[in-house]
Amino acid sequence: MNNQYPVYTLTNECHDCYKCIRECPVKAIKIENGHASVIPEKCIACGNCVKACPSNAKRVRSDIDKVKNLILAQKDVYVSLAPSWRASFENSAEKMIALLKRLGFKDVSETALGAQEVSIKTAQILNNSEKGLFISSACPVIVDYIRLYMSDFTKYITPIGSPLMTHAKLLKETYGDDIAIVFIGPCIGKKNEAAYSDLIDAALTFEELRMWFNDEIIDISKVAKDDKFKFVPESAYEGTLYPIDGGMNQIIRKSGVNDNVQLLEVCGLNSLKRALNNLDAEKVEKTIFIEALACEGGCVGGPCISSEKAGITMVSDILTKEKKRDKIPEEPKVVYDYKIVPKRVVDTDYPIEDILKTLKRIGKHSVDDELNCGGCGYATCRDLAKALLDGEAETSMCVSYMRKIAVRKAAAMFRCMPAAVVMVDNNLNILEANDSFMKMFTGDMYEVFKARPDGLTGAALDRIVDFSDLFKTILKTGKDLHKERFHVKNRLYNISAFTVEENEIVGAVITDVTSAETNREKISQKAHEVISKNISIVQEIACLLGEHMVETETLLSSIAEDYDEKDGEV
Repeated sequence: MNNQYPVYTLTNECHDCYKCIRECPVKAIKIENGHASVIPEKCIACGNCVKACPSNAKRVRSDIDKVKNLILAQKDVYVSLAPSWRASFENSAEKMIALLKRLGFKDVSETALGAQEVSIKTAQILNNSEKGLFISSACPVIVDYIRLYMSDFTKYITPIGSPLMTHAKLLKETYGDDIAIVFIGPCIGKKNEAAYSDLIDAALTFEELRMWFNDEIIDISKVAKDDKFKFVPESAYEGTLYPIDGGMNQIIRKSGVNDNVQLLEVCGLNSLKRALNNLDAEKVEKTIFIEALACEGGCVGGPCISSEKAGITMVSDILTKEKKRDKIPEEPKVVYDYKIVPKRVVDTDYPIEDILKTLKRIGKHSVDDELNCGGCGYATCRDLAKALLDGEAETSMCVSYMRKIAVRKAAAMFRCMPAAVVMVDNNLNILEANDSFMKMFTGDMYEVFKARPDGLTGAALDRIVDFSDLFKTILKTGKDLHKERFHVKNRLYNISAFTVEENEIVGAVITDVTSAETNREKISQKAHEVISKNISIVQEIACLLGEHMVETETLLSSIAEDYDEKDGEV
């Protein structure tokens, strides 16, 4: 477990379902000993695996203790509060500020202030450009995705800091460089952004904030709003639209862009990949700006939004709380210049021979064997083969392969068992029967049934055996049954019948014990004969000994009497 990176796995809770791999857009997951772990150098902290994990094994690193330590150090700690807070909490601004100050924060400011400055600067860049492609730098997940996986487009990201970075610079210029700044929002990627930048000390998610409230036993409903609490240094205006799809472009339009500028919105990493795939950005004849957000619907769809509200309600809450102003300034108050540096993840280009050899390890000996079912989490069997070569996957991840192995093992055991084995459905039609069963019960028809590809499959059990009623009983009661030395005609059987699927499928293991019982009876008879003979001999010996004892006793008595008579004469 690596809980130093923003996303990590609780190994004991991971149940090898591979759902995290399926949902990860960059396959930054490694499977080892059946458990999934995040590969930090490949991860973009989109949070898809956290949302998808059915066993809650994927966790987000908590930075609550880090923030508490900043407060305990008696630093002035300011909150940069993401504008999506209105989609997550029901509180008024005054009450939200009161709650955060209760936790020990000096003051609370809106990240939307930085968003407004970024929009003004972006509009300037677009208006001063004759043509070309521009991609927003607002979303840290998008930025990491491009610089790691589509690095050729890194140079088209606008060279200005995100709204958070810009807001942090604004706060430091206003309150001093020695203040600490903590971002709170729905985004896991902001934890990475905080690590990249020396402007931000920590980043918390809305889920962490709720957890902190609970730890402090703060009943949100009982904390009254205080009208004297206001956002500092001022409340935001149109910047509060940033967390919704197209919000940034709305502000840029309000800021004023010329007719040559085309403003596009792309939400979702797959959508961005499709939008940029095969695009030659150098041949773009218009000025095209892409507002790119990793989460569907925008930041209100973030992995840690911590809200049960309907998506449309979240958007409505954001739009309702927008404060409008008559005119947007032509110049930004603050600009944070920030150049994104590409850091391409290089995939190993394996020879086709290695891939084909690896495919054979998972039972793929031809193209027809490559099902590309996606059960392992990878789109194709060849993708899984490459992951195996990278050491990021295991052969057991191929469901079809493991199923084949299990079926082959079961079939081999089934076929080679000396006991008769049969399985029937609820109509007592045979589903499976091994060779021993056919030998035991089909008599002269054995060779005929053995020649059939399906053997006895489909045959009526009551036409084959005389004890089909036992199977009916189990189908009805669902209880297993064991019969020893069960007499059928001139044969004796040990029968163990059991439920495979309640009221649907029943199986039985049958052993013919006739010969064994016959031998046992013969042995028992011989034993009785030997015992009887031995008893007779013992009795005869006893009689002989008895007679001998009488004769001996008579002789000794006679001798004794003779001695007595001689003593009397003397």
